[in-house]
Amino acid sequence: MSLLFIAPDRDLSSWESAIQDIDPNIEIDIWPAIKDKERVQFAVCWNHPQHLLDGFPNLKAVSSLGAGADHLLSDESLPESVDICRVVSPSLVQQMKEYILAAVLNIQRNFVQYIRQNDQRKWQPHNHPSPQELQVGVMGLGELGKPTAKQLAQLGYEVSGWSRSAKEIEGVTTFAKTEELHPFLNNTHILICLLPLTEETKGILNLDIFKQIDERGWIINAARGEHLVDEDLIYALDSNILQGAWLDVFSEEPLPDKHAFWNRNNVIITPHVASITKPDEVADQIVENYKRALSGLELNHKVNRELGY
Repeated sequence: MSLLFIAPDRDLSSWESAIQDIDPNIEIDIWPAIKDKERVQFAVCWNHPQHLLDGFPNLKAVSSLGAGADHLLSDESLPESVDICRVVSPSLVQQMKEYILAAVLNIQRNFVQYIRQNDQRKWQPHNHPSPQELQVGVMGLGELGKPTAKQLAQLGYEVSGWSRSAKEIEGVTTFAKTEELHPFLNNTHILICLLPLTEETKGILNLDIFKQIDERGWIINAARGEHLVDEDLIYALDSNILQGAWLDVFSEEPLPDKHAFWNRNNVIITPHVASITKPDEVADQIVENYKRALSGLELNHKVNRELGY
């Protein structure tokens, strides 16, 4: 039986080494070099080609290479009989906390403006608010959102959080469900999206949302590109409904050269680097779930297809 890796345009040699360091007896295939499709019973994927996984007749389970599983859930050809799981790593949480804090600090202290001023050799100080004067809203209070919101609150920011179900977080004012979205957004200066991508959250960062936050507002999206309606963001920025956007994820990656986000002073772009899975940290999880799948046991970190995470 074999374990298959599918991650186009990625060097997977470090993943292969990490798996074999744990169990050298595991047979590994790396797509598209597959010895025997019938031997594949477990696949590990990231942005795999759609309508590929139904070509493995004995596939029992598939794991995401990262914390998100929407790329698997959106593949309509993936048989219902195939279980889906994901990896969970403390490093992913820490990296996300660092990324969001860096973005918030850069926005708060006007570093974005200062960097732009460097290009013009322009010396111009700007006043900046204290953390207590900034209302930060975190959309999504799961394994990434909850610790991120908690860290910001501990640093003195006024933090609110919104999620699908009610949560309690020390120092954070929490809201839940659609009916509490408007009061959550009220007076928000920095809106952070860390939601899972589901049918309900797709396109949630739209013009209606932008109009409800503070006119000096920024959005930070480090969840999924499909959360954002690109055209609505461009309109909001051009109409001064928003002051700026800090984006790590996009509907199409890499971001096309001619996309309207490029060369805009009020859009900061990073190439999907907020939280990167490290092979040596999660290889043991992949091996464990591979063996569980072969034995017919319940997978760890199993994804609920109905909830979308």
